[in-house]
Amino acid sequence: MNWRYPNPYIHAICVSSEHIDGLGHSNNTQYIQWCEEAAWAHSAALGMSLEMYQTLGRAMAVVRSEFDYLKATYEGDELLVGTWLTDISKRLTMERRFEVRKQFDGTLVCQGVWQFVCIRLDTGAPARMPPEFEAVYAPAVVGVPS
Repeated sequence: MNWRYPNPYIHAICVSSEHIDGLGHSNNTQYIQWCEEAAWAHSAALGMSLEMYQTLGRAMAVVRSEFDYLKATYEGDELLVGTWLTDISKRLTMERRFEVRKQFDGTLVCQGVWQFVCIRLDTGAPARMPPEFEAVYAPAVVGVPS
């Protein structure tokens, strides 16, 4: 697989009938769902679960998302969602990137980027990341290729 960034966290998907819209292909909202599943699984694999967010009273909230839908996918397609953390700055913001590829031949079907800000769970207001976030997330950041 020719991923744009090194060492992706990979989340496998099999497109099923429930993912298909009235036009006969995967609905664009499914890609967002698959990327969210990959992001949570990656975060948990790094050691930061939803329960830890709740215990710490902080979370990384998506404030901007951008997706490029490049090729259609269909029922039965086996997909790989690759995800990376590509930036963490000033203990307040973080960036995560995604690529969705067909497992069979590596065709890039969707790519995306999310911008996060750390928030307090009790108020929703922006807040600095607790040291635990930085300790887990900062070592996982990969550089963005030029």
